[in-house]
Amino acid sequence: MARRSRTHGLALAVWAILVATNLVPAFHAQVRKPPTKPNAAASFKIAGTAVSAMTSEPMSRAQVSVTNTNDPKDTQSLVTGDDGRFQFQVSKGKYSLQGAKRGFVASAYEQHENFWTGIVTGAGLDTENLILRLPPAAAITGKILDDVGEPVRNAGVTIYREDHSSGVSRILAVSGVATDDLGTYEVTPLNAGTYYAAVGAQPWYAVHPASSLTAGSTSVDRALDAAFPVTYFKDATGPDDAVPIPLHPGDHVEADFHLGAVPALRLVFRSTDAKLTRPILQQPSFDEAQIPQEGSMEQISPGVYEIAGLAPGKYSLLTTGPNQRVAKTHADIFLNTDGQELDPSDGTATASVRAKVHLRGADKLPVGLTVILRDAKGTNAGTSAIDEKGEADFAGLEPGDYEVVAFSPAKIYSVFRITSGEQTQPGHSLTVAAGSSHSVSLDLIGGSVTIEGFAKKSGKAASAAMVVLVPQNPEANLELFRRDQSDLDGSFALRQIIPGTYTILAIEDGWDLDWAKPAVIEHYRQHGQKVLIGDQKETVRLPNPVEVQPKL
Repeated sequence: MARRSRTHGLALAVWAILVATNLVPAFHAQVRKPPTKPNAAASFKIAGTAVSAMTSEPMSRAQVSVTNTNDPKDTQSLVTGDDGRFQFQVSKGKYSLQGAKRGFVASAYEQHENFWTGIVTGAGLDTENLILRLPPAAAITGKILDDVGEPVRNAGVTIYREDHSSGVSRILAVSGVATDDLGTYEVTPLNAGTYYAAVGAQPWYAVHPASSLTAGSTSVDRALDAAFPVTYFKDATGPDDAVPIPLHPGDHVEADFHLGAVPALRLVFRSTDAKLTRPILQQPSFDEAQIPQEGSMEQISPGVYEIAGLAPGKYSLLTTGPNQRVAKTHADIFLNTDGQELDPSDGTATASVRAKVHLRGADKLPVGLTVILRDAKGTNAGTSAIDEKGEADFAGLEPGDYEVVAFSPAKIYSVFRITSGEQTQPGHSLTVAAGSSHSVSLDLIGGSVTIEGFAKKSGKAASAAMVVLVPQNPEANLELFRRDQSDLDGSFALRQIIPGTYTILAIEDGWDLDWAKPAVIEHYRQHGQKVLIGDQKETVRLPNPVEVQPKL
């Protein structure tokens, strides 16, 4: 069945480490390979037309290739003529079909996110009249101007995108560029989707003089001590007021910014705790880790820091201890007064966790095994690679509840038991208290089962459907979800499945659904197939096809 470049479970485990833009798929290098000679036993054709996904016009000079999914070396490539036609002689099997052209987003056949529909030959299917659609690359461009209409050079522009790959809608950063000497920027190629944009910059004339706390301070015109607040399109000063930028294939949208300078704040961080050292200020940014905003920082004396050049706004303050580990956190601090003092004493003490990892059925841990703690918002709060002692170490954790997720480059794992002292509890939930230090034991199990089946609609093979494996209690078991896209003959494969009880379902064009939310998936789950996965190692083949459901 169709293999995929990433499984859903692994994507969940690393969603805050790797920003998956899906703009240039992993096959991009394949389409540039020289054509290989077709197999002498080839008796099937994969043929069709490469077209623009926006206009359906045939596409000349497009690079098209097919690759045997069981033998990546078995690849053929060509460049289309004026009619956009392509044709390959292949043997019986399953193939990926890919295309690329300048000005378009490189894509596989019926690609959605990192999933695509495989071309199956020898199954009585029509593989000679395929339409390979390449979406024209979209772009966001614009100009950054200051409050007197002058261009802002070297401003940092961050582009965010609404993302559904984790099953829950999240807004994540996908690209960043700097403006040129004219204050202009361009971000391309971009897929169709909903985007947001933000700009961070400093006025070119800004001077943040030393204060009376610093020896040798000088007098500087206060008007020069200015800062630009982080600004979101359209000229909003916070992510909650940001205006979305919808992009369709080939769109070139202008998103201009007008930055208004404000008097910069001078803040004093003063700590009597010798264990607390350098402070860190951050600002919120959609669904990700916050943006560091250090300004100009100078240590005045032991435990006393002066921070200059920050715009007023909402911040979080982190105070660090030995080895620069976060010792205390202060959420939602509103900084709006020049000379304001930051007192770390009223912050929330952070926690630490030391976890010993055990893998059921294995004498040693796999290379590259990594453990992640995910908070209630689904954000990765801590990541630790397993050390030579088989332990993971986390520090600077805010008090609260966490889900523990584990993965390696080759396999997905699930934490089925956590032991702390003499107390053992099933599952992967861990609660940490403020200022606490935990030593726990994590028992892991690896996914080793593959489920193969067919998606059908009204008795016929259904290709390009989103197939979802839904665990019991889905809200508490996000890492157990698996997804695939059905191939030309309706076949699919769900891999690395952890033992448990599941429901398999298929949804037509369901890629923009928040499919991991119980309220969304429950309707579809009622019409899915139940399947029980034990400790078996072999592939499970479904006896009955999965009926494709229309998207609500």
